[in-house]
Amino acid sequence: MILGLLVIVSLLVIRFWTEKPPVMPLPDQITLPEGKRAISVTYGPGYFVVVTEDDRILVFDAVSGDITQTIPFKR
Repeated sequence: MILGLLVIVSLLVIRFWTEKPPVMPLPDQITLPEGKRAISVTYGPGYFVVVTEDDRILVFDAVSGDITQTIPFKR
C-alpha cells in the first residue's frame, strides 16, 4: 500500500511540474506596447489589467482599449 501511495504521489508531482498553465488570449481591444509580453490578464468592470514580463501593470479601458494607467512593481 505504501508503495502504491508513493507511485500516485510521484505521478501527480511529475504531472504538475511538467504541465504548463493554459495561455489566455488577450481581448481584441488590447494592443500591448512594442516588446511587451503578457504573463497575466484580469478582467474587471470596464477595464482589463495586464501584468507584463518586465514587471509592469497596465490598466486598459475595456471600451477604447487605451492604456489608462501604468504601474511598476517588484516581485
